[in-house]
Amino acid sequence: MKKLITSVFFIISLLCMTACSTPLGRNSVRENKLGSAFSSTFKMTLDKLNAEGTITRLGDGEWITEFESPNTLSGVKLTFSGGIVTADYKGLTFSVPKSALPVKAMLSNLIEAVDTNSRESELLGKENEGKFEINGSLEGGNYTLSLSNDGNISSFDMPNNLLHITFTNVQNKEGIASSGTEPSTSITPYTTTIDKAVTTG
Repeated sequence: MKKLITSVFFIISLLCMTACSTPLGRNSVRENKLGSAFSSTFKMTLDKLNAEGTITRLGDGEWITEFESPNTLSGVKLTFSGGIVTADYKGLTFSVPKSALPVKAMLSNLIEAVDTNSRESELLGKENEGKFEINGSLEGGNYTLSLSNDGNISSFDMPNNLLHITFTNVQNKEGIASSGTEPSTSITPYTTTIDKAVTTG
Protein backbone atom coordinates (compact mmCIF):
# COMPACT_ATOMS: atom_id res chain seq x y z
CA MET A 1 0.00 0.00 0.00
CA LYS A 2 2.83 2.38 0.91
CA LYS A 3 4.52 1.60 -2.42
CA LEU A 4 1.31 2.41 -4.29
CA ILE A 5 0.87 5.72 -2.49
CA THR A 6 4.52 6.59 -3.07
CA SER A 7 4.21 5.78 -6.78
CA VAL A 8 1.06 7.90 -7.16
CA PHE A 9 2.67 10.80 -5.32
CA PHE A 10 5.74 10.56 -7.55
CA ILE A 11 3.67 10.61 -10.75
CA ILE A 12 1.61 13.59 -9.56
CA SER A 13 4.77 15.49 -8.59
CA LEU A 14 6.34 14.74 -11.98
CA LEU A 15 3.26 15.98 -13.82
CA CYS A 16 3.18 19.18 -11.76
CA MET A 17 6.85 19.88 -12.41
CA THR A 18 6.37 19.33 -16.14
CA ALA A 19 3.32 21.56 -16.30
CA CYS A 20 5.00 24.35 -14.36
CA SER A 21 8.12 24.33 -16.50
CA THR A 22 6.37 24.26 -19.88
CA PRO A 23 5.49 27.96 -20.42
CA LEU A 24 8.90 29.43 -19.64
CA GLY A 25 11.87 28.87 -21.93
CA ARG A 26 10.14 26.45 -24.26
CA ASN A 27 10.27 26.86 -28.02
CA SER A 28 7.08 28.28 -29.45
CA VAL A 29 5.81 29.80 -32.68
CA ARG A 30 4.28 33.22 -33.22
CA GLU A 31 2.64 35.08 -36.05
CA ASN A 32 5.21 37.16 -37.91
CA LYS A 33 4.50 40.91 -37.78
CA LEU A 34 8.08 42.06 -38.34
CA GLY A 35 7.38 42.78 -42.01
CA SER A 36 5.30 45.81 -41.08
CA ALA A 37 6.65 49.32 -41.37
CA PHE A 38 6.96 51.04 -38.00
CA SER A 39 8.38 54.01 -36.14
CA SER A 40 9.75 53.94 -32.60
CA THR A 41 11.82 55.85 -30.09
CA PHE A 42 14.91 53.99 -28.92
CA LYS A 43 17.66 54.00 -26.33
CA MET A 44 20.98 52.40 -27.17
CA THR A 45 23.81 51.38 -24.91
CA LEU A 46 27.00 50.42 -26.74
CA ASP A 47 29.82 49.84 -24.28
CA LYS A 48 30.24 53.33 -22.73
CA LEU A 49 28.17 55.13 -25.36
CA ASN A 50 24.54 56.04 -24.65
CA ALA A 51 22.38 57.26 -27.52
CA GLU A 52 18.71 58.11 -28.01
CA GLY A 53 16.55 58.94 -30.98
CA THR A 54 13.88 57.66 -33.32
CA ILE A 55 14.04 54.84 -35.83
CA THR A 56 11.72 54.16 -38.74
CA ARG A 57 11.44 51.02 -40.84
CA LEU A 58 10.02 51.81 -44.28
CA GLY A 59 10.44 48.31 -45.66
CA ASP A 60 12.98 45.56 -46.28
CA GLY A 61 16.40 47.24 -46.27
CA GLU A 62 14.89 50.74 -45.96
CA TRP A 63 15.45 52.35 -42.54
CA ILE A 64 15.98 55.87 -41.16
CA THR A 65 17.51 56.71 -37.77
CA GLU A 66 17.57 60.21 -36.27
CA PHE A 67 19.61 60.91 -33.12
CA GLU A 68 18.72 63.22 -30.26
CA SER A 69 21.75 62.39 -28.10
CA PRO A 70 24.67 62.35 -27.37
CA ASN A 71 25.87 65.79 -28.50
CA THR A 72 28.28 64.26 -31.01
CA LEU A 73 25.33 62.64 -32.82
CA SER A 74 22.44 64.99 -32.04
CA GLY A 75 20.67 66.01 -35.24
CA VAL A 76 22.37 63.36 -37.36
CA LYS A 77 20.13 61.25 -39.59
CA LEU A 78 21.38 57.92 -40.96
CA THR A 79 19.52 56.53 -43.96
CA PHE A 80 19.93 52.83 -44.76
CA SER A 81 18.78 52.05 -48.30
CA GLY A 82 19.71 49.07 -50.46
CA GLY A 83 22.85 48.32 -48.47
CA ILE A 84 24.11 51.92 -48.69
CA VAL A 85 24.27 54.18 -45.62
CA THR A 86 24.22 57.96 -45.96
CA ALA A 87 24.30 60.67 -43.30
CA ASP A 88 22.47 63.97 -43.14
CA TYR A 89 22.72 66.92 -40.75
CA LYS A 90 20.40 69.91 -41.13
CA GLY A 91 20.01 69.19 -44.83
CA LEU A 92 23.73 68.71 -45.45
CA THR A 93 24.70 65.31 -46.80
CA PHE A 94 28.08 63.80 -46.00
CA SER A 95 29.87 60.51 -45.47
CA VAL A 96 29.11 58.83 -42.16
CA PRO A 97 31.28 60.60 -39.52
CA LYS A 98 33.74 58.64 -37.41
CA SER A 99 31.70 59.33 -34.28
CA ALA A 100 28.78 57.43 -35.83
CA LEU A 101 30.67 54.46 -37.27
CA PRO A 102 30.26 52.12 -34.24
CA VAL A 103 26.57 53.01 -34.00
CA LYS A 104 26.14 52.50 -37.75
CA ALA A 105 27.66 49.01 -37.48
CA MET A 106 25.33 48.01 -34.64
CA LEU A 107 22.27 49.43 -36.39
CA SER A 108 23.25 47.44 -39.47
CA ASN A 109 23.18 44.31 -37.30
CA LEU A 110 19.73 45.23 -35.98
CA ILE A 111 18.42 45.85 -39.50
CA GLU A 112 19.83 42.56 -40.79
CA ALA A 113 18.27 40.63 -37.89
CA VAL A 114 14.82 42.22 -38.25
CA ASP A 115 14.72 42.06 -42.04
CA THR A 116 15.94 38.45 -42.15
CA ASN A 117 13.33 37.32 -39.63
CA SER A 118 10.60 39.36 -41.34
CA ARG A 119 10.86 37.09 -44.38
CA GLU A 120 9.91 33.99 -42.38
CA SER A 121 6.31 32.75 -42.54
CA GLU A 122 6.33 32.25 -38.75
CA LEU A 123 8.68 33.21 -35.95
CA LEU A 124 10.35 30.52 -33.85
CA GLY A 125 11.55 31.58 -30.42
CA LYS A 126 11.07 31.26 -26.66
CA GLU A 127 8.62 32.79 -24.24
CA ASN A 128 10.45 34.55 -21.42
CA GLU A 129 8.73 36.69 -18.78
CA GLY A 130 6.11 38.13 -21.10
CA LYS A 131 8.44 38.57 -24.07
CA PHE A 132 9.12 36.46 -27.13
CA GLU A 133 12.85 36.00 -27.71
CA ILE A 134 14.40 35.11 -31.05
CA ASN A 135 18.03 34.04 -30.91
CA GLY A 136 20.24 34.13 -33.95
CA SER A 137 23.72 34.69 -35.29
CA LEU A 138 25.16 37.30 -37.64
CA GLU A 139 28.64 37.99 -38.93
CA GLY A 140 28.87 40.59 -36.15
CA GLY A 141 27.98 38.08 -33.43
CA ASN A 142 25.07 36.37 -31.69
CA TYR A 143 21.91 38.32 -30.97
CA THR A 144 18.60 38.19 -29.13
CA LEU A 145 15.65 39.99 -30.69
CA SER A 146 12.77 40.41 -28.23
CA LEU A 147 9.15 41.10 -29.13
CA SER A 148 6.30 42.33 -26.95
CA ASN A 149 3.04 40.42 -26.59
CA ASP A 150 1.54 42.34 -29.50
CA GLY A 151 4.38 41.27 -31.80
CA ASN A 152 6.19 44.62 -31.92
CA ILE A 153 9.94 44.95 -31.47
CA SER A 154 10.88 45.41 -27.81
CA SER A 155 14.67 45.09 -27.54
CA PHE A 156 17.80 43.96 -29.36
CA ASP A 157 20.91 42.60 -27.64
CA MET A 158 24.36 41.54 -28.78
CA PRO A 159 26.22 40.70 -25.55
CA ASN A 160 29.59 40.17 -27.24
CA ASN A 161 29.41 43.74 -28.55
CA LEU A 162 28.11 45.16 -25.25
CA LEU A 163 25.02 46.31 -27.18
CA HIS A 164 21.54 46.79 -25.77
CA ILE A 165 18.72 48.65 -27.55
CA THR A 166 15.23 49.16 -26.15
CA PHE A 167 12.27 50.36 -28.22
CA THR A 168 9.30 52.34 -26.89
CA ASN A 169 6.23 54.00 -28.41
CA VAL A 170 6.29 51.58 -31.34
CA GLN A 171 3.74 52.64 -33.94
CA ASN A 172 2.92 50.56 -36.99
CA LYS A 173 2.75 52.72 -40.09
CA GLU A 174 -0.24 51.95 -42.30
CA GLY A 175 0.79 54.56 -44.84
CA ILE A 176 4.33 53.28 -45.21
CA ALA A 177 5.10 50.34 -47.44
CA SER A 178 5.84 47.01 -45.79
CA SER A 179 8.41 44.43 -46.94
CA GLY A 180 8.52 43.65 -50.61
CA THR A 181 7.02 46.95 -51.82
CA GLU A 182 8.37 50.35 -52.68
CA PRO A 183 8.40 52.81 -49.77
CA SER A 184 5.71 55.47 -50.06
CA THR A 185 8.19 57.96 -48.58
CA SER A 186 10.78 58.55 -51.28
CA ILE A 187 14.46 58.59 -50.42
CA THR A 188 16.42 60.83 -52.77
CA PRO A 189 19.80 59.37 -53.78
CA TYR A 190 22.68 61.45 -52.49
CA THR A 191 25.30 62.56 -54.98
CA THR A 192 27.41 64.88 -52.85
CA THR A 193 29.90 63.48 -50.36
CA ILE A 194 31.53 65.76 -47.83
CA ASP A 195 34.18 64.16 -45.64
CA LYS A 196 33.78 66.05 -42.41
CA ALA A 197 32.85 65.33 -38.82
CA VAL A 198 29.60 66.60 -37.39
CA THR A 199 29.81 69.56 -35.09
CA THR A 200 26.88 70.69 -33.01
CA GLY A 201 28.18 73.98 -31.78
